[in-house]
Amino acid sequence: MSLSEIEKKFKELYGKKPLLVRSPGRINLIGEHTDYNDGFVFPAAIDKEVLFAVSANDQNKFRFYAYDLDEHFEMKVEDLKISDSQWANYLLGVAAQFKKEGYEIKGVDCVFGGDIPLGAGLSSSAAIENGFGFALNEIYGLGESRMEMILKSQMAEHEYAGVMCGIMDQFASMNGKKDHALKLDCRSLDFEYANIDLKDYNILLCDTRVKHELASSEYNTRRKECETGVKILQKYNKEIKALRDVTPELLKEHQEEFDAVVYKRCAYVVNENKRVEEAFEALKHNDLELFGELMYQSHEGLRDEYEVSCKELDLLNSIARRSDDVVGARMMGGGFGGCTINIVKKEKTANFSKEIEKEYLEKTGTHLKIYKVKIADGTGLI
Repeated sequence: MSLSEIEKKFKELYGKKPLLVRSPGRINLIGEHTDYNDGFVFPAAIDKEVLFAVSANDQNKFRFYAYDLDEHFEMKVEDLKISDSQWANYLLGVAAQFKKEGYEIKGVDCVFGGDIPLGAGLSSSAAIENGFGFALNEIYGLGESRMEMILKSQMAEHEYAGVMCGIMDQFASMNGKKDHALKLDCRSLDFEYANIDLKDYNILLCDTRVKHELASSEYNTRRKECETGVKILQKYNKEIKALRDVTPELLKEHQEEFDAVVYKRCAYVVNENKRVEEAFEALKHNDLELFGELMYQSHEGLRDEYEVSCKELDLLNSIARRSDDVVGARMMGGGFGGCTINIVKKEKTANFSKEIEKEYLEKTGTHLKIYKVKIADGTGLI
C-alpha cells in the first residue's frame, strides 16, 4: 500500500484532490509502566505509518474508507456518537473532541491505510488519531498546537475506544523527530530530544505473536499496587504524589512496612525511572554499550519485579542476551505478549534474525515476525 494508492482511491471515491498527511507508529526504547506513575519514558516515532487523504465535503457527513480493511463507514455530523465500527471510532472520537471545544466540524471525507503491524504494540491507534486530528486542524484552519491535538487524540482513545491510555503513544507519534528519541516527563509534559547515532546498528522488533489475556486485569492491579506504595511513603513525606517522587533510598528504608509484592512493584518503577535518566545521558554521550545494558536491566525488572513478562518474551530476550551481535534488548509495551526491541549490529542482522526465528519456532511452535524500523519524524503533511 502506497501513498499513490491512497490518493487514487480517494479521487475514485470522492472525485477531488485531498490533503495528504502521514502519521507514524512508535517504539519505546526504555521506560515501561512509568507513565501512570508520573515518571519518564523514552519513545521515538518510526517509519511504519498511517497515510491519510482527507478533504471537507458539503454532505454534512463523515465518509470514511479504511483501505487495508476495504471497509466504508458513514455517519451524519449531527449524529456524531460511538459507533459499532471499532476503527471508525478512532476518527469519530477525534472529531468529537474538536466539536466539544466549539469548533464547527462539517462533513469530512477520509481514506486511510498504513503499514503499522497490528497487535505488535506500535500504537497504530495513536497514529490514526493524530493523523486525522492533524488533517482536521489543517482543513478547517483551527490553529491548534501539537500539544492540543495530542490531548484530543488521548481523549478520543479514552472516550470512543474505551482505552484509558497514558499520553506517551500520542505524544511520541506527533512529536517524533528523525534520528532522535524523546525523553518525556509524564507529569509536566516537558521533553528533550536525544540524537540516536545508530550508524552500525539496526533496531529490530521481534513480535511474539501472542497476547495473553492477563494484560488488562493485571494492568489495573499494578496501578493499585503502585498507589498502595505511595500511600505508605506519604506518611514520611507529604510531597510524594506518585512513585516518580520516591528515591531508591527512601523505598529501601521503609521496606519492612511493605507487602513483599507491593515492594517489588514499587522498586521496579523507582529503578526504571532512574534507568530512563541514565539511558538518556548514555545516548547523549553515544555510549551504546551502557544503553544496551540498561535495556537488559529493564527487561529483568519487568520480568522479576513487575511480573508482566511471559515465557515467549523471556525466550526472545535470553536469545538476544546470548548473542554477541546484540547490544541490548527488552520487552516493550504493557507485557504478556507483543514485541521485544533489539539493537543489533547491521552486518549481523540477517544472521541474528535467522537464529532467533529458528530457536523461537523450535521452542514455541510459533513463527516469529521481525520488523526492522528506523526512527522517523512525527505526524505531518506530505
